[in-house]
Amino acid sequence: MTEIPGGGDLSQLRRLNALAAIGALRGEPALTLTEIAGRTGLSRASTEDVVRELLERGWVEEVAPATGTVGRPARRYRFRADAGRVLGVDIGGHKVLALVGDLDGEVQHSVRVAVTPSMGRTERLAAVDRAVREALAGSGTSATGVWVTGVATTGLVDGVGRVMLSEALPEWTGLDVAAHVGGLVAGPVLVENDSKLAALAESWRGVARHAKDVVFLLAGLRTGTGLIIDGKLHRGFGNAAGEIGALPAAGWTRAPGHLRSWPGGEERAGDAEGRTGTEARAGGTGAPDAGGDPDTAMEEVFRAARAGDRKALSAVRRYVRDLAVGTSALVLTLDPELVVVGGGFSRSADLIVEPLRRELDRWCIRTPEVRVSGFGDEGVALGALRLALDHVERGLHHSGEIAAPESFLTGGHLKGR
Repeated sequence: MTEIPGGGDLSQLRRLNALAAIGALRGEPALTLTEIAGRTGLSRASTEDVVRELLERGWVEEVAPATGTVGRPARRYRFRADAGRVLGVDIGGHKVLALVGDLDGEVQHSVRVAVTPSMGRTERLAAVDRAVREALAGSGTSATGVWVTGVATTGLVDGVGRVMLSEALPEWTGLDVAAHVGGLVAGPVLVENDSKLAALAESWRGVARHAKDVVFLLAGLRTGTGLIIDGKLHRGFGNAAGEIGALPAAGWTRAPGHLRSWPGGEERAGDAEGRTGTEARAGGTGAPDAGGDPDTAMEEVFRAARAGDRKALSAVRRYVRDLAVGTSALVLTLDPELVVVGGGFSRSADLIVEPLRRELDRWCIRTPEVRVSGFGDEGVALGALRLALDHVERGLHHSGEIAAPESFLTGGHLKGR
C-alpha cells in the first residue's frame, strides 16, 4: 500500500492504513512490525502508529514471545479473530446446519438437525431455532454476541430476505426468513439462495479459490447453480441469475428421472425421505444414515454402475447428458475458467466428471476445467458464513474511523444490505 502524501485527509489516511494492517494480519498466526510494514508498504513509523491504535481499540493483541528465544525477541502481533462471532445457517430439504465462526471464518461449533422435504413451515422453522440455539450454546456465544448472520435457503430470495419462490419446500414461498432468524440473534440477517452460497464457499476456500470466473453445479435430485464472475458472486438484477433449470430444454428437471428409472431407484429415494422424516420427528441431530437422504439413497445406482450393471450405467450416462445441456449453455454464455461439481452427487464424481467433460467438449467452443468440491454437504453453510463475513468487512470499510469491536454489537457499523 502507498501512503497518501501530505495535504490529504489524515483521518482517511489512518483508516486506510489500519485496514491494510488488519488485512495483513488476518489469517496469520502472528507478525512482527517489520513483517507488517513489508506486507502493507507502510513505513516503520506509520506501522508502529497503526498497530498501537489497533491495540488500543482491541482489534490486535501482542503475542507472547516463543520460549527458548535467544536475545531480545521482536514483538509479534495477531488479529483478534475472537473479537466477534458470525453465524451461518443452511436451511435445506434434509437438514438444517448452523455454524458459528470467528472473524477469520474458522468454525467454532456446528449443529446439524435432520428434517424432511415434506416437513411444513412450522416444523422446519422449529428445527432452525433448535440448530441456532444449540450452535450458539456450544460455542459459548450469546444471541446478542452475533455480529452478522448469513442464511442459505432453497428457492429465489429477494434483497430483504424473503423467499419469492420455492418449489422444493412446502409453505416456504413468501416466508420472511430474515425476520424469523432475526428474532433469534442480534445483528443483521442476510439471506441468499443455497446454490449461490455454495459457489461463494468454493470461491472463498474451495477448489475455485484461485479462479475468477466459475460455474458451480449443486448436483443432486435437485440441480442448482451459482455463478462467480470476476471473482464475485453474481446475483443478477432480480437475484435470479443462473436459474437455467427453470427452462425445460436445459434438461435439469428431466435428468434425475433417469436415475429414478433404474430398478428400485424411485423406491429407494421415496423410502429415504420417509426415514429422514422419522429421524427428524425423533429429534436426531446427527447426520442422516446412509438411507436418510434421497441423494445418498441414489448412491445405490452409482454403486451398481461401478460394479458394471448395464442398466445403472445407462441411467448415469443419460443423467449426465441432460446435466450437460444446461451446463453447456452456461459455459457458452460465461466462458468460465472452472466448472465445479458439488452437492450430494459429488460423492460419485468418478462416474460424473469425465462423462460431463466429454459432453461439454461436444457442445462448447472451449471446455473449462471440471473439478469436484471437497466440502461435502457443508459447502452451503460455509457460504452462509462467508456471506456474514463479507458484511463485516463492508462495515470495516465504512467511512469514518475504525471503532472498537464492541461498537459492532450496537449495529452502527453493520446495517442490513
